[in-house]
Amino acid sequence: MSGTRLGGWELDYLEYLRVELGRSERTLRSYTADLRQFDAWCTEEKIDPMSVTPAQLRRWLAALEQKGCGGRTRARKLSTLRGFFRRLMDSGRVDKDPTELLKARERRRPLPKTLTREEVDRLIAQPVTTEATGLRDRAMLEVAYGCGLRVSEVIGLQLADVEGEEGFVRCYGKGSKERLVPLGDEAAHWLERYVAEGRLKFNPAPREQSVFLGRRGGPLTRQWFGKLLKQYATDAGIARARVTPHVLRHSFATHLLEGNADLRAVQAMLGHTQIATTEIYTHVDRARLRAVYDAHHPRAR
Repeated sequence: MSGTRLGGWELDYLEYLRVELGRSERTLRSYTADLRQFDAWCTEEKIDPMSVTPAQLRRWLAALEQKGCGGRTRARKLSTLRGFFRRLMDSGRVDKDPTELLKARERRRPLPKTLTREEVDRLIAQPVTTEATGLRDRAMLEVAYGCGLRVSEVIGLQLADVEGEEGFVRCYGKGSKERLVPLGDEAAHWLERYVAEGRLKFNPAPREQSVFLGRRGGPLTRQWFGKLLKQYATDAGIARARVTPHVLRHSFATHLLEGNADLRAVQAMLGHTQIATTEIYTHVDRARLRAVYDAHHPRAR
């Protein structure tokens, strides 16, 4: 980003994101593009980007909307600038954050697709556990749903990450952030059976530490797990929604919150940095809302 009017502070910000926050290269490329676009707009409008006002930022957001930039994208670009100016404040370069009171108009986020508890039970029961592949698949499904893991976290699980006696698995999520997630009784049972009875039948190399292995003894891929899940969903007669690894993660969070789990605890188990990301799972369908009201409100009839 040489030649920008941001005075080199954008490089400091990007380095901070990379080193201290562990942001991925893909995320850094997006942030770089956002800052470059904002800087170009300021140049065009003859505005000093380091002294931009809230009113000018509103004009910038309006210009983005006029160019067809969607609500979620505008919100992300504003988030990039918000982080940038907060970094400037921490560094003493500016004394006010012009983004503080701004919010990009964003379309309502769609509710995540989820399965019912009964559908989850049918799905997880599909693998034939008299075979090594079935044991592996049952353990994978139990862990994916029982721990709410991302697909990359499931296939990346290492033997050393399983703390069976303590009842936890160690995960490395976005930005390589580490977290511990409780391992439920069913997940622990099938994982223990698979490791004891099935894993060695895949003939792993002595140094191979991946828990879940393919037929050639190496780690699995995201695409493979996605296809496997789709086939088991078809076998289970679940046709109302496209079942993906992320649907299992959504179902995990939704079912916990429906059981009155603490939102902050669910946030920690999912590995969300912001509580707002977890709050999307707090949706309640109208029928359940009506039932709760009728059962507990003193004026209900």
